Amino acid sequence: MRAIIIVLDGVGIGALPDAAKFGDTGANTLANTADKVRGLSLPNLQKLGLQEIVDLKTSESVSLTGSYGKMAEKSIGKDTTIGHWEMMGCMINHPFPLYPNGFPKDLIAEFEHRIGTRTLANYSASGTEIIDKLGDEHVRTGYPIVYTSADSVFQIAAHESVIPLEKLYTMCRIAREIFTGEHCVGRIIARPFTGTSWNYKRTPNRHDFGVDPFVPTVLNSINDSGGEVYAIGKINDIFNGNGITRYVYTKSNEEGIEQTINVIKDKAKQSIKQLIFTNLVDFDMLWGHRRNVARFVDGLRYFDTKLGDIMSVMTPDDVLFITADHGCDPTFTKHTDHTREYVPLLVYGEKVIPGVDIGIRPTFADLGATIADVLQVKKVKIGTSFISKIMQGKN
Repeated sequence: MRAIIIVLDGVGIGALPDAAKFGDTGANTLANTADKVRGLSLPNLQKLGLQEIVDLKTSESVSLTGSYGKMAEKSIGKDTTIGHWEMMGCMINHPFPLYPNGFPKDLIAEFEHRIGTRTLANYSASGTEIIDKLGDEHVRTGYPIVYTSADSVFQIAAHESVIPLEKLYTMCRIAREIFTGEHCVGRIIARPFTGTSWNYKRTPNRHDFGVDPFVPTVLNSINDSGGEVYAIGKINDIFNGNGITRYVYTKSNEEGIEQTINVIKDKAKQSIKQLIFTNLVDFDMLWGHRRNVARFVDGLRYFDTKLGDIMSVMTPDDVLFITADHGCDPTFTKHTDHTREYVPLLVYGEKVIPGVDIGIRPTFADLGATIADVLQVKKVKIGTSFISKIMQGKN
């Protein structure tokens, strides 16, 4: 049997009870987006139960073919790493460090010494705005642009013709060595861009340098059992390669979806224990943070259309899970960062009982526990499986 997880990065479905602590009261990525466009039709997702867990402002009636619910994040945070780790059974009780006022001078000095050049910025900023502001100075001086955000990240922006990709990635590896211990940020991110003055554009050659999860995850259990974890998109970076058997990077949602379809169709792998784990980052990176409602909606509609193709190539033993890692409400005006939200939980497969309300899961780790049951591998310490609710013959 195979399990497939598709993470719609940033597609939340309503503020968590503690959202006010994160400045996210009123956030609801899907409902607010649907309201903004006066109704959102996503027929394939609605058939899996999306309309049952969030108001899409549409009166369309569909017959349910999947099970549905939503999950609350128990870890302290609202970023990509924390969300994905919790899904696979690694809880974060203390958030990764944040640097709203920039990084400590001694760490920046060490970084500059090791890369052999000065840096620009060292403050919290929007990635698109900072290259507009400092792109010309960067091109003139050759100094990399260093900045952070509301997430626990150390980001390095550089023009690809000024600092070639491999040199930029080397700088990121150096930063990863420096930012450890109390300063262990969740991710070091390479942010390459191209273009000319006031027309700089970030490229798809972004690369994340993470850290290993602090405890073994369900991914390790699958590997230990002789199974395979095939990571698509930035999943390999999120887990720092830990527990990943094979991986492929992607440059767009479209490519991520096609890679997912190709892996599902691989007949040589249909008889093994396999987790296909996909992240579709454009909802977050390109549209959510930039508060681009129109493109966000286009992306949802495109995924919904391709979801039909994904389901059509699944085997009778495959189980598909669709979820998210946090919110990134494109209508939110208090800030341009992630939003602390519930995430959807949609399940589909020939052996999945349609129309089952899985309820509100108290932690993302319930997904990992269920994956462990589906693939019959060792569970980790946290998370409660809901397999008995959704699978025929598992009651």
